[in-house]
Amino acid sequence: MTADLVIAPETPNRRALILPGGGMRVAYQAGALKALHDSGLRFSYADGASGGTMNLASLMSGVSPETLCRNWRSLRVTDFVALRPWRAYLKFPAIGALGGLSGLRDKIFPHLGVDIEALRRASSVSATFNVCNFDEKIVYAVPQGEMSLDLLLAGVSLPLVTPPVYYHGATYTDAVWIQDCNLLAPVRAGANELWVIWCIGNTPEFKTKLIEQYVHMIEMSALGALHRQFAEIAALNAAIARGERPYGQDRTIVVHFVKPVYPLPLDPDFLAGRIDAPTLVDSGYRDASRYLAAMTPDGIALAPASTRMKTQGFGINFREAMTGRLTFGATDPQIGYKDPAAVPFMLRASIDIRDIGRFVFDRTHTGELTGHLYAPRAGFTLPGMGGVFRLFAPTADAKETWMVYEIAYLQAGRPYYLAGRKRVRVGPPWLAWAETTTLYVTLHEGGADGPVCAAGILRLGVFDLLALLGTLHATGCETPRESARAIWRFAAFFIRELWRTYVLRRPLAAPRASI
Repeated sequence: MTADLVIAPETPNRRALILPGGGMRVAYQAGALKALHDSGLRFSYADGASGGTMNLASLMSGVSPETLCRNWRSLRVTDFVALRPWRAYLKFPAIGALGGLSGLRDKIFPHLGVDIEALRRASSVSATFNVCNFDEKIVYAVPQGEMSLDLLLAGVSLPLVTPPVYYHGATYTDAVWIQDCNLLAPVRAGANELWVIWCIGNTPEFKTKLIEQYVHMIEMSALGALHRQFAEIAALNAAIARGERPYGQDRTIVVHFVKPVYPLPLDPDFLAGRIDAPTLVDSGYRDASRYLAAMTPDGIALAPASTRMKTQGFGINFREAMTGRLTFGATDPQIGYKDPAAVPFMLRASIDIRDIGRFVFDRTHTGELTGHLYAPRAGFTLPGMGGVFRLFAPTADAKETWMVYEIAYLQAGRPYYLAGRKRVRVGPPWLAWAETTTLYVTLHEGGADGPVCAAGILRLGVFDLLALLGTLHATGCETPRESARAIWRFAAFFIRELWRTYVLRRPLAAPRASI
């Protein structure tokens, strides 16, 4: 059998792809899907719920994970927002919903490549789409052959946000309030290896803002249903171990679970520009790559602890884009940059400093870098599997510190490591701009210690710096005062180091000896 969908295997298997919801943040799933696809994983079964149905509909329409990533990166997040007819708002408070569905129907679905007729015809993957029949308060897992545009809209129609959909005499909405993914639909169909890409947050921190408490209600519903399904699968596995064959299953059902380490920012943050679709795509690729590197054949433990995320401290985030030139075969960055055969490329990075106090205290001043490399002439966009950022990190020379940008990635299945350094040396003030905006880059085969296969230079321009400052914001803060304090601590540290280096011209102090 030849697969007619990129995500399908050549020979049918018992592996299922599970795409739960997460609002507009399901751009994260596109990156994770690409990582799974790059690793060779293919699926004969699939299930989508809530926002995840958009990605599943795209895949079932014939869109590849690579194209899905590209579509999410170029999507205008404001296209999600659509107003209802103005007369509806005159009925306040009985307006029905804050927004309408026209943005999804007319802009988002077409941009993501959704084709309902192609979806209905797809045969190499058996897929289900979950919607809630509000009349019966029951979730229906609709087979792809029975899907319609109305049902796809209903699957992402969250009460209060968008109106319900009336279809064939019944009222339908998003299923998330009952369950945010349907692990058992593929199991009943024959799947025994489930790959879940989860987007909804899960920490013990109960927040106070109204939007956050609305999200907490979704979290409780979605995770409560997920954990019940874990318990049901554990019971099925116990029955299989006793020699029983529930749903014809003859092997232990394994669950693999890709999730963020920290909760993803909420949809209002996405709309406000505090995170963007490229960063979400890159984050999904990074987290799925990490899961694949550390996974065991037995998958995760079927317990609530497996879904928990870390609580965000008071930190900051900003996005940075640097452009330049790189030459393959060169080992010296300056020679690589000047070579006529140099390839133009860009590093787009999102920098996360999760705990600003720890960052300032830590001598290496280390944060996390998430991003991708873009080479328009070579025609590729390569998301990173994980990266490191350091600011004014010490070196063997007390008169020199480094701003470090490092990221690992795969190209054609082979691992590479991009190592970048901005070299900040004690000297006159007029050197500050050039040194803090020039990144000397070496590209290594394999890992950071591998041989250099390319070299070049990236630079941050004036407009790039202004764009960076426009993205700088506090994270994990509940109040404006906390946000201001986090940003001030970062700014004060940055200014202090510039003052020490270019005004006082004082070498970095040696670390105190421990007693």
